[in-house]
Amino acid sequence: MQLSIREAAGLLSVSEREIYRWLDDGTIPACRVGEEARFNREELLEWATLKKLPISPGILEEPADDGSLAKALEAGGVSYDLSASNREEALGALVSALQLPPEADRDLLREMLLSRGDYALTPVGEGIAIPHVRQPAIMAVSRAMVTLFFLKTPIDLKAPDNKPVGILFFLLSPTVRAHLHLFSRLAAALHDAGFKAALARKAGLEDILREARRIEIAP
Repeated sequence: MQLSIREAAGLLSVSEREIYRWLDDGTIPACRVGEEARFNREELLEWATLKKLPISPGILEEPADDGSLAKALEAGGVSYDLSASNREEALGALVSALQLPPEADRDLLREMLLSRGDYALTPVGEGIAIPHVRQPAIMAVSRAMVTLFFLKTPIDLKAPDNKPVGILFFLLSPTVRAHLHLFSRLAAALHDAGFKAALARKAGLEDILREARRIEIAP
């Protein structure tokens, strides 16, 4: 979906003047449709996440379920002390640890992620990596799941702040729309001090869920 300047400003919670400034600077991804600037939703979400800009999840259409990050985390769970020394090993261990339905093809999912290379995990700084917004993992699951992994030893994923990555998020969704919605929810949560503090101390699932629920009910 192509967004207008007003919609892009709403997505990023900034003024339209700020959008125009970024357009003049050439720093924001955009295309021209006649005399008007238009923005690709996925490119804008990716750009904003890497720039650590706040994202408004309300700009997205609601998916089939309620789109709750807390419920998706509850469904996906948390895995501690995942052993890996590089991106490929991390992806392999990640797929093995996922809570998938019995009929799911783990080998196919593993091969799909490995074929994406650097796009399978995008480091966003502060030791955290998330899936690439334009590379959703779509499977026949009853609802979207977000699984949080803590690596036993952080690995180098060439993060923008040069910090090794020890925290991985993986999104598994039934539809592309659900993936985009949860991606925006997760990106917004990663701007919250309480949520990030829970990640930094490798908190238990209930503490992490409590922080996610707090964010979702905040005005």
